[in-house]
Amino acid sequence: MSAIDRTKIISQYILPKHLLSRLVGKFAAARAGWFTQLAIKAFIRNYSVNMSEAEHENASSYKTFNDFFTRPLKADARPMLASDNELAHPVDGRVSQFGPIYNDTLVQAKNHDYTLSALLGGSKETAAEFEGGEFATIYLAPRDYHRIHMPCDGVLRSMVYVPGELFSVNPLTAENVPNLFARNERVVAIFDSEHGPFAMVLVGATIVASIETSWSGTVTPPRGSHVHKWNYPAAGPQAIMLKKGEEMGRFKLGSTVILAFAENKMHWHENMKIGEVTRMGSILGEWD
Repeated sequence: MSAIDRTKIISQYILPKHLLSRLVGKFAAARAGWFTQLAIKAFIRNYSVNMSEAEHENASSYKTFNDFFTRPLKADARPMLASDNELAHPVDGRVSQFGPIYNDTLVQAKNHDYTLSALLGGSKETAAEFEGGEFATIYLAPRDYHRIHMPCDGVLRSMVYVPGELFSVNPLTAENVPNLFARNERVVAIFDSEHGPFAMVLVGATIVASIETSWSGTVTPPRGSHVHKWNYPAAGPQAIMLKKGEEMGRFKLGSTVILAFAENKMHWHENMKIGEVTRMGSILGEWD
């Protein structure tokens, strides 16, 4: 590891990450006029954001940085390519890791594993539903579209808020901070489908201003010190049913989504590989 990379990792332990995230969150939500416009234009330039895909291409259309960061895309920008028996990629990003779930273990990076039960908030019972199944970790870079969509039809069973750290989740940190995803603040959504249960975990990170879901709005902040769980009915007027491709959440500043599927329920698309660039709606895998 280079001295610069080592310094970056050490700084992750030293920086007041929660305070920094709160300050960035306040600015991101503020209508700061010319200063907001300056920040948006600088971000577009520095990260080479493709604004031609955005519903509103002009930076001046966004009154806050959050409005820009969670910008909707044009209706035809992300066509649903996955057929009825296929799962769709839920986000724009890059595949960090994927593979089987054995002995409650997921791969974070080379030489770094962590447990699914810890990721899901400490529930070994819930984690057991995915033993022998498959997981995928998708990293969203700053330039990516930051709305999160359903990979398939699902009925929401539960949502869990898990407090934690706010380490960066970029590849360098993933390779060098043990238990990164099970340490960071996160929101866990467990769904049931006709093919069995699946999990979607929205992982927070440094300067992520908030994590939202389509059914509850902002989940974090406020940040807390206790795990909170909400259960939802499986049927009836209060049930939350989402279709494939429907928006289920969003990040205000970027992070990571981790998916988990039950044993013998699905297999990955033949093009699935570490480092693959993903686009929402493209084919993630097929149901068995």
